[in-house]
Amino acid sequence: MKKKILFISTANNIHTVRWVNSLSEYYDIYLVSCKNHTEAENKISNKVKIFTLKYKAPLGYYLNVRQLRKIYNEVQPDLINVHYASGYGTLARIAKIQPILLSIWGSDIYEFPKKSKLNYNILKKNILNAREIASTSENMKQELERIYPYLNKKIHITPFGVDTNKFYVMGNDRDDNEFRIGLVKTLEKKYAISDLILAFNKLKTNIKDKIKDINLKLYIYGQGNQEKTLKDLIKDLNLQDSVFLKGQIKNDEVPRVLNSFDLFCATSISESFGVAVVEAMACGLPVVATDADGFKEVVVNGKTGLIVKRHNIEEIANALEKLILNKEERIQFGLNARKRVLEKYDWKKNVQNMMELYENIMLKYKKGE
Repeated sequence: MKKKILFISTANNIHTVRWVNSLSEYYDIYLVSCKNHTEAENKISNKVKIFTLKYKAPLGYYLNVRQLRKIYNEVQPDLINVHYASGYGTLARIAKIQPILLSIWGSDIYEFPKKSKLNYNILKKNILNAREIASTSENMKQELERIYPYLNKKIHITPFGVDTNKFYVMGNDRDDNEFRIGLVKTLEKKYAISDLILAFNKLKTNIKDKIKDINLKLYIYGQGNQEKTLKDLIKDLNLQDSVFLKGQIKNDEVPRVLNSFDLFCATSISESFGVAVVEAMACGLPVVATDADGFKEVVVNGKTGLIVKRHNIEEIANALEKLILNKEERIQFGLNARKRVLEKYDWKKNVQNMMELYENIMLKYKKGE
């Protein structure tokens, strides 16, 4: 008989979907989400049993306690994996269910506790309530330890990698008549995509006398609340013929799009991990990325890509220029990038790592440790 895992997370997030779909091959997975977090276009396996809580978040993190407790009693799970320490971490704590592995995501650690003393204390209680903690990156683990240096909690690294059988070097989608710089990212302020557009504008000016007739293009895929701001910036800089906002694409289309790029550039202000960069690296793309913590952990500067300072338009432009002018280095960075993903961020290995953690916690809980 398979062990039962109660998975409490947002059903409409691709991270959740990938975890539950993969883990359902080995466990009976029961996914619990608030009413406004239910499955959207991301398809959850029919092996996963889904429970939708009555009330919407954020009030649902308090109002759904009784229903969650009822689900817990019905399922009687061997382990509870709660994703997102602030919201669902609060719900699970108030419901008084155990044993909890609390998976931290990013903004729940980097942003939530800094908004108020109340938030700081809520997160502290949620961390203390969990038996153990999982973090997608080393830098996020360090940030949690910095915020709560006195907490004696074991924090495990559980990377959120990529399916390297889907994200790979296809080798037939690049346009020989264009040099394509690309990004696949949500159009949100913290990802500083305006910096990328400004750097691209500077790059065009800097490189025109070094390479004649270069057809330089920037393709940005994604949607978000910065779309109008970015469109206005493109218009103001008169870049309508070389910078293109392509809109949101489905997850299964991302590998093909990445393979149409020659170079990937991410200019985020903050990143807890950087899945988009890992996906690009898996497709053999050299990367220019800012010195956000998540990027510094993923990208090896001078080996798989170049790390530049956040908001430094000139440095971003210079790094892009360097890789455009040096084809051999670009190729080598791409090869190194793919190799690094296979070694550290292959999804099958990541799932196996999570399963080993599950088994270890369940064993210790059974022994009463």
